[in-house]
Amino acid sequence: MKAVITVVGKDRVGIIAGVSTALAEQGVNILDISQTILQDYFTMIMLVELDPERHAIGEVADKLNAVGEALGVQVRVQHDAIFTAMHRV
Repeated sequence: MKAVITVVGKDRVGIIAGVSTALAEQGVNILDISQTILQDYFTMIMLVELDPERHAIGEVADKLNAVGEALGVQVRVQHDAIFTAMHRV
């Protein structure tokens, strides 16, 4: 199953490391990643693949929300089908 993860917040050291470490600990594979810093604001979008037999998307989201709170950023996890439907023109 594929999911889209977005991370937004004030830039600081360790955001990419914190999010990617949390994903690796859960066995989630990062397929693609894009990040940028706009003045003091960090933004990142990741396309990931996870094994639904190993972890439910809600479990991954809960773990990433905790990491986001610790880092002072907002993390959102969406199934790719939902993300695609929401952003269809």
